[in-house]
Amino acid sequence: MATIRCDLLLLWFISCCVISAPMVFSDLVISKVDRRIDLTSQIVRSFTTLKVENDGANSVSEILLPLPDHQAKNLAFLIAIVTEEKGKSKSYSDVLSVKVSNPDGMPPSLTWYSVSLPKELGKGERLSLEIRAAFTHALRPFPEKISQADAQLVLFQDSAYYLSPYAVKGQSLTIKLPQPVRVESYTKLENTKLTESELKYGPYENLPAFSYRPIMAHFMSNGPFAVAQELVREIEVSHWGSVQITEHYNLIHAGAQSTGEFSRLDYQARPHLRGASAFRHCIARLPPRAHSVYYRDEIGNISTSSLWGDATKTILEIEPRYPMFGGWRTAFTIGYGLPLHDFLFQSQGKRFLNISFGSPINDLVIENLIVKVVLPEGSKDISVSTPFPVKESQEVKFSHLDLVGRPVVVLEKPNVVPEHNQYFQVYYRFGNLSLFREPLMLISGFFFFFVACIIYMRSDLTISKSSPSYLAKLQWDEVQSVVQQVQGIINECLAIHDKMETSLRDLSRTGEVQPCKAVRKAADSSLKELSKDLKPLLSFLQSSGQAAHILPKVDELIGKEKELQEKLLLKHSTVVESFERKSGGKDADSRVATLQQKITALRQEVDDLLELLDEI
Repeated sequence: MATIRCDLLLLWFISCCVISAPMVFSDLVISKVDRRIDLTSQIVRSFTTLKVENDGANSVSEILLPLPDHQAKNLAFLIAIVTEEKGKSKSYSDVLSVKVSNPDGMPPSLTWYSVSLPKELGKGERLSLEIRAAFTHALRPFPEKISQADAQLVLFQDSAYYLSPYAVKGQSLTIKLPQPVRVESYTKLENTKLTESELKYGPYENLPAFSYRPIMAHFMSNGPFAVAQELVREIEVSHWGSVQITEHYNLIHAGAQSTGEFSRLDYQARPHLRGASAFRHCIARLPPRAHSVYYRDEIGNISTSSLWGDATKTILEIEPRYPMFGGWRTAFTIGYGLPLHDFLFQSQGKRFLNISFGSPINDLVIENLIVKVVLPEGSKDISVSTPFPVKESQEVKFSHLDLVGRPVVVLEKPNVVPEHNQYFQVYYRFGNLSLFREPLMLISGFFFFFVACIIYMRSDLTISKSSPSYLAKLQWDEVQSVVQQVQGIINECLAIHDKMETSLRDLSRTGEVQPCKAVRKAADSSLKELSKDLKPLLSFLQSSGQAAHILPKVDELIGKEKELQEKLLLKHSTVVESFERKSGGKDADSRVATLQQKITALRQEVDDLLELLDEI
């Protein structure tokens, strides 16, 4: 209630200021004002028809339109159109230029706009105008916080009289309310009437300049108060047949904030009662022949959306993952492709893109809209034509197969409404040969790749056979081969040792000496032959400079194997002799126990040296 009182005091102050203002524009008289205000959505749309007469002696070239500052700060769109009435029909002709003005000696708390006439209005001449305006955040939720089950009530404030610096002979005001109509309260003046869906004030006659009469309406409005705090719209042009559009939304429900707990069960059971103030979907009207449409968020694709269309339109129903109550937020991305020939044209040696500026979503308020037009690499002499003022800049975007990057035209505008969804043009020059730059790069890349493969396969890249490094490599390869042969001979010796150990175990089990002696005889012969094979290999290693660092380990390995061989032969002789004397296995075990410990230790050392040589 404190907020409402402050607003009423502000309106009372403005009315006092404007009433006391001098009538400095007495040459012009407004014979009739017909105002219509549409409150059926979150965007307040005003349609004002003015019939202006020049009663003065001097010609007039402009008409001034004042707005209170609290309304001007919410003004998103303003346009003036010359109208002609023929019977009951009305036709529109010229769209007039509207710009901010600062006339001298005017009352405070007013923002002025100047409408430039197509030609000067002479004495006694008349002109009909239609002023169309759109305001955002003009409907204030009251109360500001509601529960899930409450309906949303909003407050609208304006003046029953048309605020003008000119005298007004007759005027009326019609306010259209949203369905279903539920009006909590409204300002009652003379000639006030509330019908099924409209609130009418007037007619009022012979009002002086700067007349102002504050009014207020408090009513139910459960329509979606969808506000995009930021929308980044990227339009990428490809001369290979398509225009790709990607839109990143950061959306909030700007209505009365939802308080308390949210019950999805209640919402699913009675959505019109337990979620009247929420909205479940947005409708986006895409251009005809839109294709490859997708809708996703940070999690991934959202499958709850629907898409249908015909030759004249494409409709995308966007449904978030959860119902949007007041104060709730969501972020998502939609993208789609468009045929290039529908939007890219040529004129006077230039190409130009002709495409819409705003969002395709119905009745969406955009607090900050950024439109990025990505042109093909090599575009130059870039210029932009927009039907309204925007902040313009340029940047560069790198994509696949780009060398210098693609030029990007960045257009930024705050407080955007569906009325801004008009066509704008981006002009640029682009050479036809530049169109084949990327295909030629791909062809050249593959060509040089295959040429390089052919050269590689047919070239001898080996090191020269007379170079020191090549000779050193050959010598090292020979050393490695000899060492591997030494390791093979040692492994054969170890295999013979294992056979002798096996014969001893068979002797202990059967007591037959002759088989054991036969194994010993064969082992002696084999070990002698292996010892002969080992000598030339060892001589080569001793004479090779490349084997200097590995020769000590080879010598140690051969020495350990010989020592192991001696101990094993001694063990074998001792056991066989014990059995021949028939002194028994226990006597043999006691005599060879010490030898067995040394044999085990030597065998481990030989195995370790073999592993070390493998690593080298």
